[in-house]
Amino acid sequence: MCGITGWLSYGRDLRKQQEAIDAMTETMACRGPDDEGTWVAEHVALGHRRLAIIDLDGGRQPMTADTPDGPVVIVYSGEAYNFTELRAELSARGHRFITRSDTEVVLRGYLEWGASVAERLNGMYAFAVWDSRTERLVMIRDRMGIKPFYYYPTSDGVLFGSEPKAILANPLAEHTVGLDGMRELFAFIKTPGHAVWEGMREVEPGTVVSVTAQGIRTSRYWTLRTREHTDDRDASIGHVRELLDDIVRRQLVADVPRCTLLSGGLDSSAMTAIAAKQLGEVGETVRSFAVDFVGQTENFVPDDLRATPDTPYVHDVAARSGTEHRDIVLDSDELADPAVRSKMIRARDMPAGMGDMDASLYLLFAAIRGHSTVALSGESADEVFGGYQQFFDPRAREGLTFPWLVRYDRHFGDDLSILNPELRRQLDVRGYVQDSYRNAVADIQRLDGESDLEWTMRKISYLHLTRFVRILLDRKDRASMAVGLEVRVPFCDHRLVEYVYNAPWAVKSFDGREKSLLREATRDVLPRSVADRVKSPYPSTQDPGYLVNLRRNASEYLSRPNHPVFDIVNRAWLAGEVRRDTAEITQAARKGLERTLDLALWLDIYHPVLKLS
Repeated sequence: MCGITGWLSYGRDLRKQQEAIDAMTETMACRGPDDEGTWVAEHVALGHRRLAIIDLDGGRQPMTADTPDGPVVIVYSGEAYNFTELRAELSARGHRFITRSDTEVVLRGYLEWGASVAERLNGMYAFAVWDSRTERLVMIRDRMGIKPFYYYPTSDGVLFGSEPKAILANPLAEHTVGLDGMRELFAFIKTPGHAVWEGMREVEPGTVVSVTAQGIRTSRYWTLRTREHTDDRDASIGHVRELLDDIVRRQLVADVPRCTLLSGGLDSSAMTAIAAKQLGEVGETVRSFAVDFVGQTENFVPDDLRATPDTPYVHDVAARSGTEHRDIVLDSDELADPAVRSKMIRARDMPAGMGDMDASLYLLFAAIRGHSTVALSGESADEVFGGYQQFFDPRAREGLTFPWLVRYDRHFGDDLSILNPELRRQLDVRGYVQDSYRNAVADIQRLDGESDLEWTMRKISYLHLTRFVRILLDRKDRASMAVGLEVRVPFCDHRLVEYVYNAPWAVKSFDGREKSLLREATRDVLPRSVADRVKSPYPSTQDPGYLVNLRRNASEYLSRPNHPVFDIVNRAWLAGEVRRDTAEITQAARKGLERTLDLALWLDIYHPVLKLS
C-alpha cells in the first residue's frame, strides 16, 4: 500500500519543478512511511511513498520498464491478489522479472495488454502509467473504489494523487469549495466522480482515465451488471463459501505481520474464523483486534441501532478460533481530543462529521500499527449480503430516495438544522439528493420477468454497492493509511460482489433474516452466539463524559464570533446546545456538535475559499 502523485504538463519543462513534485509527494508520507521516490522528465513528474508489504527489498517506485521506443513508468498503490498467476502468464509470454513485487507484474501487464491489464487484476489498486512511447498518462482505479484516486485538469495537462492533499500542494490547484461541494458534505451520499474541491475530480471505480496533449478521455472497464442467477439455495451457499475461502487465502499473502479487525458481528467474525482456520493449517495464529470503550459493556443501554455491546461476542469468536486477541479500550477524553479530530480531518481532507466513530477508528488503527502492518476487515459485507435494517424497513423499501437516509433521519433527525437558514435554502440538500437518486437508479438494469419485490431489492442493493459502500471504504482507507496500516477488504472481491448481487433476494434472505446466505456459508466456523446475533453497526460511545467534552470544545468557538465556521453554522443553534444540560442533548444535537467541530477545524487547517452564493 502506498501513496502516489504526479504532474503532467505538455506546456512546460517539469525538470525545473522538482521542488513542487517533492512537496506533493511529501503529503503522502503517512501512506508510505518506508520509502520515497520521484521520477521527472520534461513533461511529467511522478512521486511515490511506499508502505512495503510484498518484496520489501525490491518493488521500489516509481518503477521503470525500458523499451526501444522509450521508458514506461508506473506509480502504484494497492495490491493485486492474483499477481502470482499473472506473473506466470507473463513469463510464458517472454517477460523477465527482476523483483518479486506485484507492482512489476502490473507494469509488465501494461506492456503486454495496455490499459486492458485492469480487466485481469483481482485486487484493490490505484495506479498511473506514463507511456513515453505515446506521450500518454493512463490512470486506473479498482472496480469497487477501495483505493482513492483524484485528478485535477489544468490548462495543459493534469495533476493527480491518492488524496486531494497531494493535488492541493501544487500551486496550480485552487483551494475552493462551492455549493455542490458543500452539498456533498451534508447529503450523506457519495456522488461518483465528485471530489468536494472545485475543479477536482475522482477517478471513478472501474474506470480508466487517459490524458494526452489532445485532452482527457474516460472509459469504463467494469460496472455492476444484472445477470441471471441459476444456482439454487444450496449451490449458492456452497459457491459463496468457496469464494470466501479463496479470497481470504489470497488476501493473507504478505511479507509483514497480519491481523484481522474483529467486531463480533457476522462479517468480521466469519472472515476472522476462515483466516484462523487457514493459518492454523500451516501452524500460524491469527492476531485479532477490537475497539471498545471504558465501561461500555457494563453500562450498555440498547437503542434502535444497537441491541447489544460487541465485546462478549468478540471474545466468543476469539476463543472459538483461537486467535491472539487484544481489545483496544478507549476513553472519552481520547475520543473528544481536538488533536485526534484534527488528524482525522487531515486524513480525510474534509469534515466528514462522523464524530467518535471516526476518532475511534483512527485510534484503533494507530494501536494496531504497533503490532501489524496488514489487517483484514469485514467492511462491505452488509452492502453485499443485505445486512442493514433498511433492507427490511417498509419505508426504506418504498421511499424514492437512498434507503439509508430513511433510517438515518429516523435516528438522527434533521441533520441540516445546524446550518444558517440562508445557506440551508441555497444548498437545497433535499433536492440535490433527489437528483442524485434519480441518476443512480437510471443505471440499474432490471432482469426480464423480475418480480416487483426482487426489483425493489435489486435497486436497494445496487445503491448500497455503488454509493453507500464508497463512503465507508474511503473512511476506512484514509483512517488506516494515516497511520501506515494497510486494511484489506475481502468482501469487496468483485467476483463475490457480482455473484451475490445477482442472487435473488429470496436466496439472500431465505429465512427472513439479514445476510442469510453469508450466515449459512460460514456457520460451521462460527460460535452459535455470533451466528444468531442481530446486526449491530460500528460501535459508538455511550459515555456522558463524551458529550461534556463536546460541549466544552464547542463553547470555545462561541467566544470567537468571527470564526469562519459561523458562515456555515447557525451560531444561535450552537449556543443553545452548549447551554443545554448534557442529559437533554439528542442524537441529532450530538451529531450537530460533532459536525460543527469538524467544520471549524477543517476551516482552520485547509483555509478553503468558500463560494456559498
